[in-house]
Amino acid sequence: MTTVRIIGPGRAGTSLALALTNAGWDVAPMLKRGDPLAAAAHGIDLLVVATPDAVIRDVARQIEPVPETVVAHLSGSLGLDVLAPHERRAGLHPLVALPTPDVGAKRLVGAWFAVAGDPLVRRLAEAMYGRVFTVADDDRAAYHAAASIAANHLVALMGQVQRVGFAAGVPFEAYLDLARAALDDVADLGPVAALTGPVARGDEATVRRHLRALPPPERKAYRAMADAARTLVDERKTLT
Repeated sequence: MTTVRIIGPGRAGTSLALALTNAGWDVAPMLKRGDPLAAAAHGIDLLVVATPDAVIRDVARQIEPVPETVVAHLSGSLGLDVLAPHERRAGLHPLVALPTPDVGAKRLVGAWFAVAGDPLVRRLAEAMYGRVFTVADDDRAAYHAAASIAANHLVALMGQVQRVGFAAGVPFEAYLDLARAALDDVADLGPVAALTGPVARGDEATVRRHLRALPPPERKAYRAMADAARTLVDERKTLT
């Protein structure tokens, strides 16, 4: 049986511990801030550093290297160099939001995982029925930027929808249904073909009307997304 220990009992670390326990892996007691870390890699197959990105390098340096043990991190944007001086290094980034440990453990089953380095992390992902792809160190920052756009920026955008829609007296649930349908269209058709609305049809008069109606603090984000929509329109013209 593969044994794993996790440093960092936050949402990501605890979600992973629960999911791996449910998958039949032997999960050692988790280590938290203030615990001695020197012997953390002893007696296990895999040590996962599930701390904030800013302290991964420091945490890795506190751990006595064990040649047989794989040391991995969960960062999406960092390469494997931050895990020096350990010989067997790996990266495992679940491409899924983990808002709570219980929800996170469920979402990890069947999730997409970005992996790098030692192949043991691929086995870990597959133990949770995960779908795996490899991201090279030089590409990890761009990969993680896209992940932030897909999740964090989307949530921020829906926050703007809620604010503007509330001012117009429209239930937020109505916009949620619209957003879900738009995501379904993207999944079926791709972003270029799925784009609708005033920018897609070249109706700049309506765009200007929108901007006049919006409170000044909301206009910058609207302009930025209208520009992003124009990029899709340009791509559509190129394709046709």
